[in-house]
Amino acid sequence: MVQPTSASQLYLNFQAAHLKQVHSELLQWYALEQRDLPWRSTHDPYAILVSEMMLQQTQVQRVLPKYEQFLTAFPTIADLAHASTADVISVWVPLGYNMRAVRLQSIARQVMAEFDGRIPDTIEELLTLKGIGRYTAGAIACFAFMKQVAMVDTNIHRVFHRIFLGLNLSEPALTSDQRLCLAEQVLPKGLAYNWNQALMDLGATICTSANPQCARCPLQVNCKAYTELSQYSLFPSGTAMRQLSRVAEKKEPYRKQPFTSTNRYFRGRIVDHLCSVPEGQRIPLTSLGPIIKQDFQDEDLIWLQQLVEKLAKDGLVDFAEDGVRLP
Repeated sequence: MVQPTSASQLYLNFQAAHLKQVHSELLQWYALEQRDLPWRSTHDPYAILVSEMMLQQTQVQRVLPKYEQFLTAFPTIADLAHASTADVISVWVPLGYNMRAVRLQSIARQVMAEFDGRIPDTIEELLTLKGIGRYTAGAIACFAFMKQVAMVDTNIHRVFHRIFLGLNLSEPALTSDQRLCLAEQVLPKGLAYNWNQALMDLGATICTSANPQCARCPLQVNCKAYTELSQYSLFPSGTAMRQLSRVAEKKEPYRKQPFTSTNRYFRGRIVDHLCSVPEGQRIPLTSLGPIIKQDFQDEDLIWLQQLVEKLAKDGLVDFAEDGVRLP
């Protein structure tokens, strides 16, 4: 368990009655309103691993069809480990963030080599798998092995911050250790599976970053942030509630640019096109350029080569003098 660290006494001794009510209300709501998701009908650690990797930075609705397709193509962790990387990427496309497919296969191969094909069931061992962080390790331990462990992603932290900490406008952002400590403090004994799933559903459907649906929230009465905002307005507006996202989800400023002009967009287009090229066939960069970029010019060749070299370094393509192909 993570030990509390001082951040202006953020970690309080929660009133037992309040915490019990939060547990009761949220779990009752989840029993009635839980989303019907295929990875919730299994405790297969491999299937859980696949779902967690796919759900990183990707909406559930986009993951659903690809999850079934991927498990049909690679039904076991051994199948995934022994497959060609080109086949893995081809099945993954067009889910996006294709590096996740390479990382997932790398994890599968490490499990085969170091754990005899058995995904480990402890946080400590799961964290030895390259590409698995504390949240994913917790998800596998909890959802596959029913371990009583806490986990924190952006959605869960937002829910915790609003329910237990409120606005806290004068406090600095919580560290990762502090977030996990809070999650462990409020974890209901013996109910980790439903509790963690309920938190995810609440954060995804009601306690959202923008325009939270407070009127529908089962924890409205027990939400410290809602109570604080109600002091200023009987019915806190969506604009007021969005203050919370700036507290609980501080992000670095970025310069907006059209997605279709980003390197990530063109990286995806390169991989997507290579999936349609006959196996083993290379395509020269001079031919690839006009395919992925409508206004491709000769001076863009250096930029394209740098993109391809980075893709090769990430294990997503095989690049040689005569052109590029899937690995």
